[in-house]
Amino acid sequence: MSHRAAAQPYAEKSFEEFAVGDRATFTKTVTEADLALFTAVSGDQYPLHVDEEYAKSTRFSGRIAHGLLTASLLSTTNGLLLQKPGGISIAQTLHFRAPVYPGDTITAASEVVEILREKRRLRCRTTCVNQRGELVVEGEAIEQKDPA
Repeated sequence: MSHRAAAQPYAEKSFEEFAVGDRATFTKTVTEADLALFTAVSGDQYPLHVDEEYAKSTRFSGRIAHGLLTASLLSTTNGLLLQKPGGISIAQTLHFRAPVYPGDTITAASEVVEILREKRRLRCRTTCVNQRGELVVEGEAIEQKDPA
Protein backbone atom coordinates (compact mmCIF):
# COMPACT_ATOMS: atom_id res chain seq x y z
CA MET A 1 0.00 0.00 0.00
CA SER A 2 1.63 3.28 -1.10
CA HIS A 3 0.31 6.83 -1.02
CA ARG A 4 1.37 10.33 -1.99
CA ALA A 5 0.23 13.57 -0.34
CA ALA A 6 -3.50 13.57 -1.08
CA ALA A 7 -6.70 12.57 0.68
CA GLN A 8 -5.93 9.33 2.47
CA PRO A 9 -8.15 6.32 1.82
CA TYR A 10 -8.87 4.28 4.93
CA ALA A 11 -10.37 0.85 4.30
CA GLU A 12 -11.83 -1.55 6.84
CA LYS A 13 -9.29 -3.97 8.30
CA SER A 14 -9.77 -6.10 11.40
CA PHE A 15 -6.95 -7.03 13.73
CA GLU A 16 -7.29 -10.68 12.69
CA GLU A 17 -6.46 -9.76 9.07
CA PHE A 18 -2.96 -8.47 9.88
CA ALA A 19 0.09 -10.49 8.89
CA VAL A 20 3.82 -10.03 9.40
CA GLY A 21 5.05 -8.12 6.36
CA ASP A 22 1.98 -5.87 5.99
CA ARG A 23 3.29 -2.46 5.02
CA ALA A 24 2.15 1.10 4.37
CA THR A 25 4.14 3.94 2.78
CA PHE A 26 3.73 7.67 2.30
CA THR A 27 5.89 9.95 0.14
CA LYS A 28 6.25 13.71 0.55
CA THR A 29 8.64 16.40 -0.63
CA VAL A 30 9.73 18.64 2.25
CA THR A 31 9.06 22.24 1.25
CA GLU A 32 10.02 25.65 2.62
CA ALA A 33 6.38 26.03 3.66
CA ASP A 34 6.58 22.77 5.64
CA LEU A 35 9.62 24.08 7.53
CA ALA A 36 7.91 27.39 8.28
CA LEU A 37 4.68 25.74 9.41
CA PHE A 38 6.48 23.19 11.58
CA THR A 39 8.52 25.99 13.15
CA ALA A 40 5.30 27.88 13.92
CA VAL A 41 3.45 24.86 15.30
CA SER A 42 6.33 23.44 17.37
CA GLY A 43 7.99 26.70 18.41
CA ASP A 44 11.34 25.13 17.44
CA GLN A 45 13.36 28.02 16.03
CA TYR A 46 16.76 26.41 16.36
CA PRO A 47 19.10 28.25 13.93
CA LEU A 48 20.01 25.06 12.03
CA HIS A 49 16.40 24.96 10.81
CA VAL A 50 15.61 28.65 10.29
CA ASP A 51 18.87 30.63 9.74
CA GLU A 52 20.54 29.89 6.41
CA GLU A 53 23.68 31.92 7.21
CA TYR A 54 24.21 30.09 10.49
CA ALA A 55 23.39 26.72 8.94
CA LYS A 56 25.98 27.25 6.17
CA SER A 57 28.68 27.34 8.87
CA THR A 58 27.71 23.91 10.23
CA ARG A 59 28.71 20.44 9.08
CA PHE A 60 25.42 20.35 7.11
CA SER A 61 26.36 23.35 4.91
CA GLY A 62 22.78 24.61 4.97
CA ARG A 63 19.45 24.44 6.72
CA ILE A 64 17.95 21.04 7.48
CA ALA A 65 14.43 19.98 8.36
CA HIS A 66 13.51 19.40 11.98
CA GLY A 67 14.01 15.72 12.83
CA LEU A 68 10.51 15.47 14.24
CA LEU A 69 9.04 16.97 11.07
CA THR A 70 10.51 14.08 9.13
CA ALA A 71 9.51 11.56 11.81
CA SER A 72 5.94 12.90 11.80
CA LEU A 73 5.47 11.23 8.41
CA LEU A 74 5.52 7.94 10.33
CA SER A 75 2.27 8.98 12.01
CA THR A 76 0.72 8.90 8.55
CA THR A 77 2.08 5.46 7.70
CA ASN A 78 1.09 4.05 11.09
CA GLY A 79 -2.49 5.26 10.51
CA LEU A 80 -2.54 3.95 6.96
CA LEU A 81 -1.40 0.59 8.27
CA LEU A 82 -4.07 0.46 11.00
CA GLN A 83 -6.96 1.39 8.69
CA LYS A 84 -10.51 1.43 10.19
CA PRO A 85 -11.51 0.83 12.86
CA GLY A 86 -8.35 2.62 13.83
CA GLY A 87 -6.19 2.46 16.85
CA ILE A 88 -3.55 4.45 18.60
CA SER A 89 0.22 4.60 18.79
CA ILE A 90 1.53 3.23 22.08
CA ALA A 91 5.24 3.86 21.48
CA GLN A 92 7.62 5.11 18.79
CA THR A 93 11.40 5.01 18.91
CA LEU A 94 13.44 7.17 16.55
CA HIS A 95 17.04 7.12 15.38
CA PHE A 96 18.08 10.01 13.14
CA ARG A 97 20.59 8.70 10.61
CA ALA A 98 21.02 11.50 8.05
CA PRO A 99 19.86 15.09 7.52
CA VAL A 100 16.82 16.04 5.46
CA TYR A 101 17.17 19.21 3.38
CA PRO A 102 14.43 21.41 1.96
CA GLY A 103 13.45 19.85 -1.37
CA ASP A 104 14.22 16.27 -0.32
CA THR A 105 11.51 13.73 -1.08
CA ILE A 106 10.98 11.38 1.83
CA THR A 107 9.26 8.01 1.74
CA ALA A 108 8.09 6.88 5.17
CA ALA A 109 7.19 3.24 5.77
CA SER A 110 5.69 1.16 8.56
CA GLU A 111 5.96 -2.62 8.35
CA VAL A 112 4.49 -5.19 10.72
CA VAL A 113 7.28 -7.34 12.17
CA GLU A 114 5.36 -8.97 15.03
CA ILE A 115 1.72 -9.44 16.00
CA LEU A 116 1.03 -9.35 19.74
CA ARG A 117 -2.39 -11.00 19.70
CA GLU A 118 -3.10 -11.00 23.44
CA LYS A 119 -2.98 -7.17 23.54
CA ARG A 120 -4.20 -6.49 19.97
CA ARG A 121 -0.89 -4.79 19.18
CA LEU A 122 1.40 -4.63 16.19
CA ARG A 123 5.16 -4.14 16.45
CA CYS A 124 6.34 -2.28 13.37
CA ARG A 125 9.67 -1.34 11.83
CA THR A 126 9.47 2.30 10.80
CA THR A 127 11.76 4.01 8.30
CA CYS A 128 12.15 7.20 6.31
CA VAL A 129 14.38 7.25 3.23
CA ASN A 130 15.22 10.10 0.90
CA GLN A 131 15.04 10.22 -2.88
CA ARG A 132 18.55 8.71 -3.10
CA GLY A 133 17.48 5.69 -1.02
CA GLU A 134 19.45 6.87 2.02
CA LEU A 135 18.00 5.97 5.41
CA VAL A 136 17.31 9.21 7.30
CA VAL A 137 15.14 7.97 10.21
CA GLU A 138 14.52 4.50 11.58
CA GLY A 139 12.78 3.12 14.60
CA GLU A 140 10.04 0.93 15.94
CA ALA A 141 6.35 1.55 16.61
CA ILE A 142 3.89 -0.30 18.80
CA GLU A 143 0.34 0.19 17.51
CA GLN A 144 -2.81 -0.73 19.42
CA LYS A 145 -5.61 -1.86 17.08
CA ASP A 146 -9.19 -1.08 18.11
CA PRO A 147 -11.83 -3.80 18.01
CA ALA A 148 -14.54 -3.60 15.35
